[in-house]
Amino acid sequence: MKPGRAFLAATALGAANTANAYWPIRRGRGSVLSFVPGQFTSELPLHAMAWQTAATVAFIRRGCLRSSSGRAGVALAAASWAGLLGLHNEAKRSRDVLEHALEEALGPQYRKRMTGPSAGGEVALTRRQVAFPVRGRRRRYAGVSNLAYAGNGRRNHLDIWQRPGLAPDARAPVLVQVHGGAWTTGSKRGQAYPLLEYLAERGWVCVAINYRLAPKSVWPDQIVDVLQAVGWVRANIAEHGGNPDFIAITGGSAGGHLSALAALVAGKPEFQPGFEELDTSVQAAVPFYGIYDFSAFGEPGWGDAERFLGRVLFRSRLADDRARWEQASPISHARPDAPPFFVIHGSNDSLAAVEQARTFVERLRAQSDNPVVFAELPRAQHAFDIYSSVRTTHTVRAVERFLDVMHADHLAQRDGLTAATQL
Repeated sequence: MKPGRAFLAATALGAANTANAYWPIRRGRGSVLSFVPGQFTSELPLHAMAWQTAATVAFIRRGCLRSSSGRAGVALAAASWAGLLGLHNEAKRSRDVLEHALEEALGPQYRKRMTGPSAGGEVALTRRQVAFPVRGRRRRYAGVSNLAYAGNGRRNHLDIWQRPGLAPDARAPVLVQVHGGAWTTGSKRGQAYPLLEYLAERGWVCVAINYRLAPKSVWPDQIVDVLQAVGWVRANIAEHGGNPDFIAITGGSAGGHLSALAALVAGKPEFQPGFEELDTSVQAAVPFYGIYDFSAFGEPGWGDAERFLGRVLFRSRLADDRARWEQASPISHARPDAPPFFVIHGSNDSLAAVEQARTFVERLRAQSDNPVVFAELPRAQHAFDIYSSVRTTHTVRAVERFLDVMHADHLAQRDGLTAATQL
């Protein structure tokens, strides 16, 4: 193929990838194919632009501008670059979206309630951070690995992340991280590293857990494991510098579903067989891009998802087993005494519908007496927080602010109750 035509074909592919980051397929089998390239491009648009620019320079050196096809390719490349710059600006705008969400739910003066390291203000993103978005340094912080919280082998292991030198009696606030992977794959390693590193460096104790996976283990084994892990953390985390009185939970995708459900069904005997007496409650929940209503997969357009879940997770059909599917849905367990929630979802999520997050938040806000923060991040894809991108950095910092306020409120309430009992 002549250089001009080859260049036009390459730029058309790059432009299609940029367009996919703006308008991904969000239903049906094509959603997975749309997600894979869209996640990288929407999170790291400047890196995609650098790759496209390098390819353009290489083709120009080969003489592609001598043909009309090559010149058309340059025009198409320029349009793609403009789109990538727009994606970068959308990522930067996430900071304002997150801040507005926090102010709306917690009050415009919520930062005055913060007591942690970020109470003095945020540090600006550097050019180096934008250019080199590292995933997170597990080796530095995950000093304790593969502790067993139950008896199902490595699927019931957990890792503890903490800042080197954290005092054993620090009584630091605790975050439990639940991995994603469509309930069938995934591990405590490889996910949420930017959040775990950021919080650990600021004095938190973070616990990343495994749990039993489908199809070998069917529902409700997954939520049973998550609750048992939380119970283990409450009983044992003081030995690792954590405060068992303040435990938050987070997770993405399937982990978003499980973390939200765990926060809402803690203490229910049907989800705690053999450990009914354990305190599995949490003081805050931060689900990322989760599934909140399994019964919604019976609606038109979700047939593939329903078949997948019925085959591997529930081993039943929604129409024949609706009560069980609904029992597994966080939206079915909204209640007045639900812990504070910070629900985070991308508007362009191809794998977990943002509409579910909106409906879940609406239901939770209608019933819960505690704050419910919701941030719908513009142009964000599923699993956007794998990279320490611009958007992820703003999101991680917003999560810290939310958890800082929840922790401060918890301590203030505890101290107030203590003072009241001493009168």
